[in-house]
Amino acid sequence: MNIDQELLQKIAHLARLEMPESAEKEMKDSLESVLNWMSELDEIDTSNVKPLTHMSLEINALREDKVIPNISREQGLKNAPKQDGEYFRVPKVMES
Repeated sequence: MNIDQELLQKIAHLARLEMPESAEKEMKDSLESVLNWMSELDEIDTSNVKPLTHMSLEINALREDKVIPNISREQGLKNAPKQDGEYFRVPKVMES
């Protein structure tokens, strides 16, 4: 598939990319290469291939959920440098 200048600029706009003119040729060649590869994949007969839900046939062995004793809020906050009785107090990291 051939990508013209207008299509390349539209793709860059949709992707919110600022593309200098010096990079346009390389990007155009790269996109054409990917699209040509995809068209090669379209030629492969996959009518007898079952759809995959996972890329691996391995089964994940999960452990059983067990209820274990928890520590109390007081014990959890006991060694906190700053706390207000219910939560840890930490410095603000984002400004509004």
